[in-house]
Amino acid sequence: MKTFFKILIGLIILGIFGYTMYYLWEKSQVKPVVFETTQAFETNIIKKTTATGSVKPRKEIEIKPKVSGIIDKIFVTEGQVLKKGDLIARVKIIPNMVSLNNAKARVDRAKIQLKYEKIVYKRQKELFNKEVIAQSNFDEVEINYSNAQQEVDAAIENLELIRDGQTSNAQATTNTLISSTIEGMILEIPVEEGNSVIESNTFNDGTTIATVADMGEMIFEGKIDESEVGKIEEGMPLILTIGAIENVEFDAVLEHISPKGMIENGAVQFEIKAQVELRDDYFIRAGYSANAAIVLDRQDSVVAVSESLLLFEDGNTYVEVETSPQVFEKRKIRTGLSDGINTEVIEGLSLSDKIKKQH
Repeated sequence: MKTFFKILIGLIILGIFGYTMYYLWEKSQVKPVVFETTQAFETNIIKKTTATGSVKPRKEIEIKPKVSGIIDKIFVTEGQVLKKGDLIARVKIIPNMVSLNNAKARVDRAKIQLKYEKIVYKRQKELFNKEVIAQSNFDEVEINYSNAQQEVDAAIENLELIRDGQTSNAQATTNTLISSTIEGMILEIPVEEGNSVIESNTFNDGTTIATVADMGEMIFEGKIDESEVGKIEEGMPLILTIGAIENVEFDAVLEHISPKGMIENGAVQFEIKAQVELRDDYFIRAGYSANAAIVLDRQDSVVAVSESLLLFEDGNTYVEVETSPQVFEKRKIRTGLSDGINTEVIEGLSLSDKIKKQH
């Protein structure tokens, strides 16, 4: 029995030793390298540069009051579409008390003067009718009486302008009613009822009552780096992507490149503008951030390969093509346009060729 156990233990030790030797031998063997392959494909190659910016209405107007006062009533809301002349708000005039008192005093003085001139006129007219005074003397009295009447009318109109913002004889719409000067959509109403507003004049821009814009014509305004501005020109097509509208592209046409650059964050940037071609199925809001891809060149339906497959030696371009299983040869090709990811192959490669992937 003891002999049996000794033989069994010996066989186990021998088996472990043999397995260990086999495992070490297998690990020492070099495994053959299997290279992955891919093929050329047909695609569109578009070389472009990108500008960042936003979409804005081409025509955007700030509506300002013609008189100073307090917003009495607002008749519209943001997003509402207006026609030219539609009412936006009404301003209640709060007159300056000093000016108001002076205007009232002027009216009183003018009426007193008119009363006096009327008495003189009647007296002199009786004398003139009796041929007591000459025509020239009566003419002077008549002129003074007419001037007194005109002064009363002028003083009353001046009082009405100070107190109400318009005279009672005016034919046009009162200045206290603020109307839209263009047809468009209200983008913003920065004031509320009860806010004080200042009229627009030569010394002050005035308070903005509302911002109205024509949303039927939008433009892209963006900035492009000085290293790219020399590659673009007016009339080039743009592909516009808007952050708020995913997976949708809009066409645009470059129409302006600023002749002067501005330094931003240490780099010179040039402003560009492009007309956006709107689509009926999407509404673009003013101020949307957007990226514009400016198409510098493009080739449609061409044979292309991934740029990572290319080898460059002595000014020439090569790819490694499989001639038999896992056997590759270096083949010279002629390339064309590249977008930084894919490169056009003009000659030297077909769609059926298998190309070695570079690791």
